Amino acid sequence: MGDMSELAVLAIAMLGTGIAGGVIAGLLGVGGGIVVVPVLEFVLELLGVPADIRMHIAVGTSLAVIIPTSISSARAHHMRGAVDVRLAKRWTPFIVIGAVIGIFIASRVDGPVLTAVFGVVALLVAIKMVLPLDNRTLTAEVPHSPATALVPTTIGTISTMMGIGGGSMTVPALTLMSEPIHKAVGTSALFGLVIAIPGALGFVYAGWGAEPLPAGSLGFVNLIGFAFIAPTTVLAAPLGAKLAHALSRRHLSLAFGSFLLLISIRMIWQTFNP
Repeated sequence: MGDMSELAVLAIAMLGTGIAGGVIAGLLGVGGGIVVVPVLEFVLELLGVPADIRMHIAVGTSLAVIIPTSISSARAHHMRGAVDVRLAKRWTPFIVIGAVIGIFIASRVDGPVLTAVFGVVALLVAIKMVLPLDNRTLTAEVPHSPATALVPTTIGTISTMMGIGGGSMTVPALTLMSEPIHKAVGTSALFGLVIAIPGALGFVYAGWGAEPLPAGSLGFVNLIGFAFIAPTTVLAAPLGAKLAHALSRRHLSLAFGSFLLLISIRMIWQTFNP
C-alpha cells in the first residue's frame, strides 16, 4: 500500500509539473524545462537515483518533453503572427551546432556541474528580466554579421546542458537586439524544438548502458516521466500563449524574471548543499 501511495503522489507531481511546464512554455516562450528539470531532479532524488546521474536523467527527460511542448507552443504563437520565420531560418543551423556541443560536454561532466550551470545561467537571466531594462537595446535590429552566429550557438550549447528550450536566453538576447517581446517569445518557442530533438537523442545515446538507471529509462531519458509530463504540457501550452498576449511587455518580463530567480536560487543552493 505504501508503494502504491508513493506512486500516486509521484504521478500527481508529474501531472502538476506538466501543467505548470506547459503554461510556462506558452507564456514565456520556453520549453517548460525550466520547471521540469528541477522538479524531476527532486523526484529522482526521492527515488534514490545517484547524484552523479540524477541531473543527466532530469535534463535528458526534459529535452524529450520539450519536443511536443515546443510544437504546441510554437503553433499557438505562429497563429498569432508572433514567430519570426526569417530569423528562425538564419539561427537554426547554429543552434543545432550548439546543441551537439552541449551534448558532448554534458556527457562528460558530473551531475553537480550541470546543476551549477543551470542555477548560474538562470540567475543571470532573471536579473536581466526583473530589472527595469525593457527599453535597453544593443542594436537596432538582429545583426546579420558572422559574429552574431556565436549567440545562437551559445544558446544551443547551454540550453542542451540545462535541459531547457532556450527561451531563458533567446528571449532576452532578442529583446536586446530590438526584437519585440511577444515575437521574441514566439520565435524562441520554435527554437525549443530545434534544441530538443538533437538534445534528447544525444542524451539517449550518452546514457545507453549507464547504471543504475530508474525503471523505464532509455539512456538518460525516462519514458515514464515523459509519458506523464508530455501530454499535460502540450494541453497547457496554448493557455500560456493566450496569457502572454494578454500581458504587457513589462508584466511579461517581470513574470519571466521572478520565476527564474526562484528556480536559480534553489539550484545554486543545491549545488553547494548536495
